[in-house]
Amino acid sequence: MSEDTAAAVAKEKAPAVKESGLSALLGSAAGRNTGLVVALVLLCLGGVVTAGDRFADVDNLLTILRLAAVIGVVSVGMTFVITGGGIDLSVGAIVALSSVWATTLATQGLANDIHWIVIVLTALLVGGACGLVNGVLIAYGKVVAFIATLASLAAARGLAEIISNRKTQIVNVPGFTAFFDASVLGVPVLVVIFAVVAAGGWVLLNRTTFGRRTFAVGGNPEAARLAGIDVRRHTVMLYSLLGLCCGLAAVMLIARTTTGSATHGGLYELDAIAAVVIGGTLLTGGRGTIAGTVFGVLIFTTLSNVFTLNNLSISAQAVAKGAIIVVAVLLQQRLARRSGA
Repeated sequence: MSEDTAAAVAKEKAPAVKESGLSALLGSAAGRNTGLVVALVLLCLGGVVTAGDRFADVDNLLTILRLAAVIGVVSVGMTFVITGGGIDLSVGAIVALSSVWATTLATQGLANDIHWIVIVLTALLVGGACGLVNGVLIAYGKVVAFIATLASLAAARGLAEIISNRKTQIVNVPGFTAFFDASVLGVPVLVVIFAVVAAGGWVLLNRTTFGRRTFAVGGNPEAARLAGIDVRRHTVMLYSLLGLCCGLAAVMLIARTTTGSATHGGLYELDAIAAVVIGGTLLTGGRGTIAGTVFGVLIFTTLSNVFTLNNLSISAQAVAKGAIIVVAVLLQQRLARRSGA
């Protein structure tokens, strides 16, 4: 008997390794989301204990949701890209460029003459175009995603500075600000938009052919190609989708700050990737969860709010976020090894 045959026979006779109930639960989507909910509840309890009524106040909770809404929309788009096996470091710069282009005097003039929707369409077009460029460079230009989006980060931020002349552009379109300052049943419009984007993203990822192809491309691009999926075209679509999310986030940021600026979106790429990773999406691709991303965004936003209310420095917040990311990645790797076993 050859060594290969003997090894195959031994493998067949070897007892199967059984996962413990706890490991199986933690490895499941329900288990991961339950853990995120518990973490969020503990953070809220910590906020109540350390900041009291200042944290539990309704206005403060709405503030947390408003802050989470903008980066949350970007994170939903990032979930698709990372699930598809990619990465994008340029999202913050795309948000800045979209906000600047959508608030130029020419754009605001058209918005006042025609309708404030011109600002929204401009931001979406700029964001979508940037995402399209990234996707084409990566899929057809064969440029590594890290390098392509790093170059886009520098180029988009620089172009935003040139267009704005490094000045903050004030929005003076009454209809635009009035619409986004409104509430629906007491819930701010920005939060409603985030909820709609998250729900739409969940349906797109989990209930459509596009979502199934995204999982396939992220899990094994070559197998996906052999199965008849146009991997390059799908990659372009993923980055374009993320670009549109960045354009929408720029609109929300303009509405919240009533400005367009080349400094908008600072470190959004890190915040979005962190939220996606802690939510349970694999950095290697092939597995993603919109619900987990939403919880990840809420956890980081609540953490920042608790730190701010307790007068803790931004540096301490950064250290805490870094530690959370490392723990999340280590937990992912451990669960992946156990699943492989």
